[in-house]
Amino acid sequence: MAENRGDQAFLNSDATGTWLEMTYGGALSFARRRYSRDLDGVDIVVSGIPYDNAVTYRSGCRLGPRAIRAGSVQLAELEHFPFGFDPFNTLSVVDYGDAFIDPHHPTSVFDSIEAHADHILDSGAMILSLGGDHSVAYPLLKAHAKKHGPVALVQFDAHCDTWPDDGTRFDHGTMFARAAAEGIIDVKRSTQVGLRTYNSSDHGFEILTSPWVHRNGIDAAIDIVRERAGDAPVYLSFDIDGLDPAFAPGTGTPVIGGLASWQGLEFIRGLEPLHLIGMDLVEVAPAYDHAEITAIAAASIAYDWMAVVAKQRGAVPRPVGRI
Repeated sequence: MAENRGDQAFLNSDATGTWLEMTYGGALSFARRRYSRDLDGVDIVVSGIPYDNAVTYRSGCRLGPRAIRAGSVQLAELEHFPFGFDPFNTLSVVDYGDAFIDPHHPTSVFDSIEAHADHILDSGAMILSLGGDHSVAYPLLKAHAKKHGPVALVQFDAHCDTWPDDGTRFDHGTMFARAAAEGIIDVKRSTQVGLRTYNSSDHGFEILTSPWVHRNGIDAAIDIVRERAGDAPVYLSFDIDGLDPAFAPGTGTPVIGGLASWQGLEFIRGLEPLHLIGMDLVEVAPAYDHAEITAIAAASIAYDWMAVVAKQRGAVPRPVGRI
């Protein structure tokens, strides 16, 4: 219809389909999805978690959700590459906006994020969370474990994030040690991909370091992740610093020697056989970005995860060319 043009983030009454938009104009939402808190019949909820008080180096990823939404504008312009379908013809997806967090009462933050996730998960929808620093994964994992039981964590990251934790720290480098100790994560089913910082303990995770992936290839990494996860519920936590700073400079703790953006996309697409239950994309700090390189990479990776879910739920690929 002629009137179905532009600003679908607040004009569209439906959570499916895609309207014609000016890529350079209009209201920003993730991939131009409708802003809504009506979750009836919704398959995936996109929500920002704008928190970065737990960083150990450069701050600024509280502005990550805003940057990722801006980086997603072109994704709603064409059908998905390489699948050749519009995932929103299969999935009902809304942008919920951001979780409300009071940084001036820091001990309330994790409880607020967990309650936010509980509410969304109770509706039956999946959550695609846009961080924020990586500590937000801890309350998100707690909420998912309440629904699914201990989850297989697939972590894409430069850092292990399993340094010692006393159970009280608000730290973006310790939360997976805490989650493992509390039984939220099934470490025997979990894999860390892209690591290139040292920890004296693997905490039971399978660790595929960045040099190992460079030598053996992303397909070998995918095979190990799949075999290890099996039929367990899989939560993907994607720290953008898992990519090399050449592909993602806009992050707070960059480490050279990382993976390329194409490897990140291939990795996401390779997770299709698994029981995917949720995802977070974290640590985008736009103040350190250049030409939206990091924001576009982050948005594309999150969008690919959504497209994989659409494919799992019946969307039929129509690829063109050799893929």
